Amino acid sequence: MSDRAPIRTVGFVGLGHMGRPMSRRLAEAGLRVLGHDPAPPPADRLPAGLELVGSPADAARGAGAVVLMLPNSDIVEGVVDGLLDALEAGSALIDMGSSRPLSTRKVADRAAERGVAFVDAPVSGGVKGAENGTLTIMAGGAAADVERVRPVLDVLGGAVVHAGDVGAGHALKAFNNLLSASHLLATAEVMRAGSRFGLDPAVMIDAINRSSGRCASTEVKWPNFVLNERYDSGFGLSLMLKDMRIAAELAEAQGAPLAFGRAAVDLWAAAAEDLGPDADQTDIARWSGR
Repeated sequence: MSDRAPIRTVGFVGLGHMGRPMSRRLAEAGLRVLGHDPAPPPADRLPAGLELVGSPADAARGAGAVVLMLPNSDIVEGVVDGLLDALEAGSALIDMGSSRPLSTRKVADRAAERGVAFVDAPVSGGVKGAENGTLTIMAGGAAADVERVRPVLDVLGGAVVHAGDVGAGHALKAFNNLLSASHLLATAEVMRAGSRFGLDPAVMIDAINRSSGRCASTEVKWPNFVLNERYDSGFGLSLMLKDMRIAAELAEAQGAPLAFGRAAVDLWAAAAEDLGPDADQTDIARWSGR
């Protein structure tokens, strides 16, 4: 696809916590960005330079690529036919949310029938990474298709990792989030036990971050969102649970069930039931030990 014209117009469907800063960065990079969300944010929260349109199809018309930043595969599948009706052959569809890899492959097949390239390119790095353009992007798709959309991805991420064929990006993201959720809950349990013994949580975090127990939860989430009792990382507990389930189910489908991972899923599911749909992932720290 390298002989095709550069992408100058990008459709962006999904203007939530992540989609807003991501679409802003694309507009600041000089691209024309056509944005859509079923529940668009107030005008004063729209990214500068973004053109708000009324439907996913409107975001696709005339676009060289459309980015999807949607909550799950069911929503992606619900909008993809309208997008493909509006996208021109030779354009690209990039799913940057966390979708089910097997569903992703079906969507990619539908895109291929219309002559549209498909890349799954989920991200890690949270809202801060989206704002700063430092996301890690895990891309799945044909090498030529990934290269075709790399100029778009490079605006959004500090690292673009080509994970493999279509679906590989979503699979890798799900496994990453299962690890992330597992050490977040393990950290919560350790911190609770240490506090009850009389240890100062801030001292614990400082020592652990200088030792072998350190992880992204102790280095980022505890200092920024838990110790200060903000609990506002910008990534929902229910979304984390969805990704964990994707990873566990994918592993089981490959004949490699995850005993520890399934136990973590069950605990996070209990937390989600207790805390409700609006809980942040870091609320697991408040829930642990109830």
